[in-house]
Amino acid sequence: MTPDTPPINLQQPRPSHPASPRSRFTLPKLRLLSSERRLLLILVDALILCSALLWALSQRAGLDVSLSALFATAKWYLTLLLIWLACAFFFDLYDLARAASATSILPVTGAAVLATVAIYLLIPWFAPPLISRSLIFLFTAAAWVGVVAWRAFYALFFVQPWFKQRALMVGAGWAGRTLVAAMRTHPHDANPYRGTGYDLIGFVDDDPGLHSQEFMGVPVLGGSDRLLNLAEEYDVDEIIVAITHRHTISTELFDTLLRCREAGLCLSTMSELYERLLGRVPVDHLGRDLHMILRDRVAAGDRVYLLFKHSADFVLALAALPCLGLVSLLLLPINRICAPGPLFYRQSRVGQGGRIFQIIKFRTMAPDAEQASGAVWAEQEDPRVTPVGRWLRRLRLDELPQCLNVLRGEMSLIGPRPERPEFVAQLAQELPFYRARHAIRPGISGWAQVRYRYAASAEDARVKLEYDLYYVRHLGFWLDLHIAFRTFLIMLQMKGH
Repeated sequence: MTPDTPPINLQQPRPSHPASPRSRFTLPKLRLLSSERRLLLILVDALILCSALLWALSQRAGLDVSLSALFATAKWYLTLLLIWLACAFFFDLYDLARAASATSILPVTGAAVLATVAIYLLIPWFAPPLISRSLIFLFTAAAWVGVVAWRAFYALFFVQPWFKQRALMVGAGWAGRTLVAAMRTHPHDANPYRGTGYDLIGFVDDDPGLHSQEFMGVPVLGGSDRLLNLAEEYDVDEIIVAITHRHTISTELFDTLLRCREAGLCLSTMSELYERLLGRVPVDHLGRDLHMILRDRVAAGDRVYLLFKHSADFVLALAALPCLGLVSLLLLPINRICAPGPLFYRQSRVGQGGRIFQIIKFRTMAPDAEQASGAVWAEQEDPRVTPVGRWLRRLRLDELPQCLNVLRGEMSLIGPRPERPEFVAQLAQELPFYRARHAIRPGISGWAQVRYRYAASAEDARVKLEYDLYYVRHLGFWLDLHIAFRTFLIMLQMKGH
């Protein structure tokens, strides 16, 4: 901290009577864990939707809303709740950073409510019909007003310090600062950690040269020998260990962390919190800890999932063939006039197990676009892309022929995007764990594609690798459905690259 920097004004509550760390840290508090916040959002949403439906039903004269009648029509409530939960998850309404943002409440909740109602109305063979379909409009208005009011209350009230987990971070080096940057979901706000559920009190580091300094507004409070005392002094709930693989935890620090856990404090690591906040794996933090990237065994549930995934790939790719034929027929005359040359484009890519295969796409660039330059990174507004190709990319229709790659077993509908061999050779040398993304089949769309911009450099490839490894580590039915839904939204909004 420089001499001109004003002292950090931190609340330092002290107990009026001496108390042991165990009794102090285990007292009941209003502070909510991330899982508790998410559960609270789900439960209150469900209560509001049920109340809105009950109110809408009560507006119809002569309609029985007694307890026995409600039990008889419970299918209405259950169906709407299931559809709402699916839509809310797909619109990220239970993402804590989004839930804490008042600016996104109106459009996102409105879209989720409308999607819920639309699905309820348009799928009569699944949704039990209401006595009068006109009641659904009353329900829509009541549900939207109720959910918006609740979410606004949450964004204003539940982000206050007395509801947040107070945390100390062990390690003020690269890993700690990287995590602080990730935790600052609202960096220009007076409450920069409002979207995380944390109130970060300060760093603890054994480097004397860092003491009394601050990074991104977070002070270094002292060494690890004071960790337990600092935790009691600042009424801390959680200790975050942010020590990179380049440094070994000393015996003294390990013993201190054990005593913190024994006293009732929660312990978490930089990697797990980074994953939870960003949906990415911090590859630079993990060193050679391969088990943090890949599952060390395949459980029975994984086998069922993979069998279902590969079966769904085949069926859906087969169903897409008529669409591929229709789009090809439409593009043939347009392509001859606007961008003379072949309709399809084949290119070598690296697939599962490092095997090379030929990916098939609709051609979007001029013929021989790389004849002079060789393999180069594509750009956001690549001048080599033809006008027709630009529209195909925005709608992501240029990827449609890859359903043939899926039918041949070279690709999946969902998975890490396959990269060119020239880039793989370069990136595998620069990025740790890069080849781990080849453990599964590459996909037409993936977690990195729906969460990050177009990869136009090696640094972009590093970020996308973190997303890809998160998918490899957490792949499952719900994540695939989430990616498919986000891909569909990107196509509708014409945000493809």
